[in-house]
Amino acid sequence: MTHISFLHGAPDRIQAAAQWLRQAWSERRRVLVYVPDAELAARLDRMLWTQPALSFVPHCRAEAALAGETPILLAERLDEPAHEDCLINLSNELPPSFSRFEHMVEIVSTDDADRQPARERFKFYRDRGYVIESRDISGGG
Repeated sequence: MTHISFLHGAPDRIQAAAQWLRQAWSERRRVLVYVPDAELAARLDRMLWTQPALSFVPHCRAEAALAGETPILLAERLDEPAHEDCLINLSNELPPSFSRFEHMVEIVSTDDADRQPARERFKFYRDRGYVIESRDISGGG
C-alpha cells in the first residue's frame, strides 16, 4: 500500500518542492512530480536549474527523450509513468492512479487555496486506510 507523506505549512509550495527534490537527489531517489499546471511546472523547472546558484538537480519533463535516464521527472499527466517509486503531488486534485506508487508526497502551502483541497485529500486517504505521515515544514524542514 502507498505510504503518504503530508508536508504542510510551506510558505511557498513550489519552493518547498524544490527543496524536497534537492534532498531526494542527494539520496539518489527517483521521483515523479505530478504538476499539471504548466506555469507551476515552468517555475519548478527554473528553480531546479538555478537554486541555489551553483547547484543543479537533474530533471526533465516526463515526455523528454532523456526521461529514461533522468532521476526526477516533471509530468503533466500520469498516463504512463517512467517508474512507480515516489510521486510528489503538486495539484489540488487526487493524482490519477496514485496507489501504484510506493510513496507519495503531498506538499501543502499556507494558502487557503491549497489547504482546503489538501484536507479533503487527507480525509480521502485516511478513510481508505492509507498510512499517512504528517509533518509541519513551516520552519523550513
